Amino acid sequence: MDEIVFIIVVVIVSIYGVFRMRLGRPKWKTPKSSFPSEWRIILTKEVPFYNSLSNEEKKKFEFKIQEFLLNTRITGVDTNVDTIDKVLVAASAIIPIFSFDLWKYTNLKEVLIYPSSFNMKFASSGDTSRPILGMVGTGYMDGKMILSKQALRQGFKNETDKKNTAIHEFVHLIDKADGAIDGVPALLLERQYAIPWIDLINKKIDEIYNQKSDINPYGGTNRAEFFSVVSEYFFERPSLLKKKHPELYKAMEYIFKSEMSLRKVKMKKLSFGRNSPCPCGSGKKFKTCCGKAHYA
Repeated sequence: MDEIVFIIVVVIVSIYGVFRMRLGRPKWKTPKSSFPSEWRIILTKEVPFYNSLSNEEKKKFEFKIQEFLLNTRITGVDTNVDTIDKVLVAASAIIPIFSFDLWKYTNLKEVLIYPSSFNMKFASSGDTSRPILGMVGTGYMDGKMILSKQALRQGFKNETDKKNTAIHEFVHLIDKADGAIDGVPALLLERQYAIPWIDLINKKIDEIYNQKSDINPYGGTNRAEFFSVVSEYFFERPSLLKKKHPELYKAMEYIFKSEMSLRKVKMKKLSFGRNSPCPCGSGKKFKTCCGKAHYA
């Protein structure tokens, strides 16, 4: 009888806990309005990944950008945050999970943008012996991410350095979604592939230590950092990664469900003038379509 009572109490407490959790969780918002033409222009000019997409894929990417910004605050700390910053943060979030239609960053509520680097005390001045460009918050900072505005912009400006700080931090967040930042994204990687993946990581970290690798040495810090560093490489220079590290490239392709080396052919920034075809795909000239406000 006592056991029955105990089970009933456990069930009631569990149901109550779930109920409280749902009450405390804000309702997930989905886009209801059309994608702003200003944002589309920013994506076209600043985000090569976006330009590699088909028209249908671009609509999906735009929807995910809107969805992310509806559910995540972008806050400037000692700096102004403009539309470009917001769109680049959202693009950094969407690129790694683009192939996962149901993915939502439910473990992120706010992204704090600092003007440049910051320290372990989240200060942009004072002790700068260990400058930080990006961080996923833990403890009382759980649910937050900090990014350097300078590093955010640089990540999309330089297309050849195999680095993108914002993508690096969002990959940490993806890794964290299963409860641990350990370089093994359980929600993306089936269990039977976990051990081979860890073995490959260890092999590649050894190559870094032995100075026989072109992978950013910071990737040798631990498995979690290796995963994020190689993800930057994968999304920035996929063809080079495939050439230098074919086994690693194949593993990353499997994890992110993305054939980046094929997409790389179309990955480039686009510039356009008033008489160029509008990037929205309407077939009209830019000046008479999305660029109307610019040339009014």
